[in-house]
Amino acid sequence: MAAASTPQSFLLQHPLYPSLNTLSYIPSKQHLRLKSRLSTVSCTAVHPAPASPSVTKDQGRIFNFAAGPATLPESVILKAQSELYNYHGSGMSIMEMSHRGKEFDAVIKKAESDLRRLLAVPDDYAVLFLQGGATTQFAGVPLNLCAPDDAADYIVTGSWGDKAFKEAQKFCKPNLIWSGKSNKYTTIPPFQGLEQNPNAKYLHICANETIHGVEFKNYPTPSNKDAILVADMSSNFCSKPVDVSKFGVIYAGAQKNVGPSGVTIAIVRKDLIGNAQPITPVMLDYKIHADSASLYNTPPCFTIYICGLVFADLLEQGGLVEVEKKNAKKAGILYDAIDGSDGFYVCPVEKSVRSLMNVPFTLQKTDLEKKFIEDAAKEGMIQLKGHRSVGGVRASIYNAMPLAGVEKLVAFMKDFQARHL
Repeated sequence: MAAASTPQSFLLQHPLYPSLNTLSYIPSKQHLRLKSRLSTVSCTAVHPAPASPSVTKDQGRIFNFAAGPATLPESVILKAQSELYNYHGSGMSIMEMSHRGKEFDAVIKKAESDLRRLLAVPDDYAVLFLQGGATTQFAGVPLNLCAPDDAADYIVTGSWGDKAFKEAQKFCKPNLIWSGKSNKYTTIPPFQGLEQNPNAKYLHICANETIHGVEFKNYPTPSNKDAILVADMSSNFCSKPVDVSKFGVIYAGAQKNVGPSGVTIAIVRKDLIGNAQPITPVMLDYKIHADSASLYNTPPCFTIYICGLVFADLLEQGGLVEVEKKNAKKAGILYDAIDGSDGFYVCPVEKSVRSLMNVPFTLQKTDLEKKFIEDAAKEGMIQLKGHRSVGGVRASIYNAMPLAGVEKLVAFMKDFQARHL
């Protein structure tokens, strides 16, 4: 913060007196007047404002149920805070250093290594840190895996799967083999009843629909033996173990479970890389990024750094098996509260495919939903408003949402119900 102006600083800046060093050249009358004014001014030292004290754990924190950008582990935020000003003695912030310098090289390599450990990523898969959000991969997938006339199958279980299907129509011949739109995206079909295109290059799914709260508990197998399974895992990435070898491509925006917005992680089987359509923009070509180890251009360095801290934190928790147990416990408490409310709260999603990450529900008395959201915010629980396309309430309870947050929400729900019966 700039120091307040002082009489001295005013005089020094006045156009009549460009510098005290020029006083000897000022006409005598002006010189005398200035000398008189200076003799009456007391000199007060100006000290910089003291630095704000470091924020400690839990100080002023709320429970953020946003769908994304979402809550991050407090331990990660505090570690980033401690390293922000002078990263590991480098004399600069991680946000200022070259992406080709030794410090960031170590950051991105460790982030990739820890992610490979978390998901047991096989050696024949590339891990790419990309930009543009998962939505950009709606185009990137067909551009890298298909020729313009190639077929691809899509199972659409929510808004994001639908957007992916529509984007693919620009770059290949996608086939919509099932859509849950008619039942408002509340279920997932039995796989054996799906009629797949025998010539499809890939089968695409959205593993967890953030808006509608529908999650695949197991995964379909492409009927074409040469086809691959592709999954948008943005909202349940690293929330549970996944057999990566069952997929050709997994992609995920970071801002739900593993970091701030700005980076999309793609895990791509290496034999699928290098066949992009000629029209593919350089920034969407998997080969470009694989060959340059995600450093073709300046990547989102700070976001990758935070992702690396999150991966390390997940490993410290015992890996994704333990993380899934915690997520299941949190979701179970919340769904039990909804189902045990005698209809006051209603989750429309079929129980067998309810998401562990995003829990949508409505109130029987819909006119109370606005008050519910407002009253919860007053109690330190924010971002509970459902997506604008569906309304209602939605609690996103990603990895970093602590059990205490869910317990507080459930206690609030029960109290709110008691007050509005």
